[in-house]
Amino acid sequence: MDYRELNLIGSTSPHLRTKAGAAHIMGEVLLALTLPLLFAVYNFGPRALTVTAVSVAGCCGFEWLYRALMKKNNTVGDLSAAVTGVLIAFVSPVTVPYWILLIGDFFAIVIVKQLYGGIGKNFLNPALAARAFMLSWAGEMSKWALPAAFGQGAAPVWGPVDAVTGPTPMSFLAENNLPELMKYYDLKDMLVGLIGGSIGEVSALLLILGGVYLIARKITTWYVPVSFIGTVAALTFLFPRGNDPMTWMLYNVLGGGLILGAFFMANDYVTSPVSHKGQVIFGVGCGLITVFIRYFGSYNEGVCYAILIMNLVVWIIDKAIRPARFGVVKAPKPKAEKAETSGKKEAGKK
Repeated sequence: MDYRELNLIGSTSPHLRTKAGAAHIMGEVLLALTLPLLFAVYNFGPRALTVTAVSVAGCCGFEWLYRALMKKNNTVGDLSAAVTGVLIAFVSPVTVPYWILLIGDFFAIVIVKQLYGGIGKNFLNPALAARAFMLSWAGEMSKWALPAAFGQGAAPVWGPVDAVTGPTPMSFLAENNLPELMKYYDLKDMLVGLIGGSIGEVSALLLILGGVYLIARKITTWYVPVSFIGTVAALTFLFPRGNDPMTWMLYNVLGGGLILGAFFMANDYVTSPVSHKGQVIFGVGCGLITVFIRYFGSYNEGVCYAILIMNLVVWIIDKAIRPARFGVVKAPKPKAEKAETSGKKEAGKK
């Protein structure tokens, strides 16, 4: 049969296509973050919702404005800016001033994302890069409100914030003060999220459920989060700094931004390796750096910087671990020619 009669269609890769576009994927991520957001409203009061809404509006607005000024097609509808806005709010304290939040939105969308070409071309996670930049105002970014559910009083939605603040679990762990931490919060509080901290990182249980939902829906894979969390768990269990290994490990895993970062940031399509083996290496690297910063750094949390550092070496991981090309067979080394050449050299010497 003549191949010209087969009606073959020539096209560029990828050749496997699905109906799940960027908007569908980002919509699933937003759905997975809904329960943690609702819990944040319960835990910190309605200001958690307004902070999130302002952040989403800021990210979407900056993306629309930039692309309009550059006369490019509008990409707000892919919902990636909305996801970035939610994540920036989630890694911020509920007391964060709105102007700092909008500066973070601008940095994430314009500097980290759009200046490098838009969705799919940024080399850093925009939300975490924004959080690192927002730490320029360390005083405002370090006011951790205590849970309103404990009767401490919720932060006001507008106007000056005068909420009751207090230490977070990570501040106790940084001081190696596990007994005092256990007086403030037990493991049940840590799992449920009735603790102080950033808006969206406190409820480990709901974040895990959201991450499992994304994996079950095949939006993400388990390689990065399992290797990330597993590395932190293994290191903190093996090196408990004089504390009970299991208790120390559980508080380290449930505290801080580990669960949020592992499932919703380190697993980002653009800034993580493409191969499964590379994703495991990436997750292990994030876990190692997180524990090193927590143990030896002056900052009591290492998830943000661990992921950003590993984002910068993703290209090296992808280059080192290249999948085999379909249909390509490596040519065998010409052993006979080498042996013949070496024989001739020896004969020449004689």
